[in-house]
Amino acid sequence: MAGTDWNPWRRLLALPNESRAKTIIVAFLVSAICALLVSSATVLLRPIQTANRAAEEQARIGDLVRGIPGMAALLEESGGTLSTVVINLNTGRAAQDVTAETLDAALTDMANWTVLDAGADIAGLGQRPNFAQIFLLRDDDGVSLALLPVAGQGYGGQIDAILAVHGDMNTIAGIAITQHAETPGLGGRIEDRSWQQNFPGTIIRDDSGDVRFSVARGDATTDYEVDGITGATRTGSGITRMMRFWLGPDGYGPLIDAIARGEF
Repeated sequence: MAGTDWNPWRRLLALPNESRAKTIIVAFLVSAICALLVSSATVLLRPIQTANRAAEEQARIGDLVRGIPGMAALLEESGGTLSTVVINLNTGRAAQDVTAETLDAALTDMANWTVLDAGADIAGLGQRPNFAQIFLLRDDDGVSLALLPVAGQGYGGQIDAILAVHGDMNTIAGIAITQHAETPGLGGRIEDRSWQQNFPGTIIRDDSGDVRFSVARGDATTDYEVDGITGATRTGSGITRMMRFWLGPDGYGPLIDAIARGEF
């Protein structure tokens, strides 16, 4: 008579396939092995995933920059690389608990939005996010270029744009209109590069610190103006209000002041 086999693995295999115990144990072992493999793969692939996300972000920034007239050449001359940072618009500083990866989730919480009163809401937004993702180009002296997302109401709906500002934070380097609903052939001409090329060199504030930027009703006559678009006065007014809001104290004002002081 054969002795009892105390090897648990052989005893498990010896059980009939219809055995409930065998089925449960095999299923448990397979699940445990799969979980271990997935966990190991996650750990091993995390550096690659992080690198891929960084590469995708740089590619997205690159695409954005190429959409701004003259911006690609400006970056090439500067020899720098744009970095991304999420800022707290209330303080003008880098956000402590919100990153580019968590920004969208953070903005689903209405506690992270500020309701604007009628006097402050010159851009017609109703409310403003407390956090925004911006892009910075740095050199040895600090920030040399800032790309700032802006938005406001035009004639046909909301206008979204990316505004590029030189390191003095008072001279516009360029603009790209990324979305709008303006009338084709009239206000819709804001997406034309020929119009956007009026922006580089435009001054934002006067010596007293007041935001003076404006879209003129006709040809620009001061350093604070860009040419207007014939037949699109309301669109031009919307751009003016949008720019003045975001470049003022309720928009990027605290950030602009911090960068101008060399504190960012």
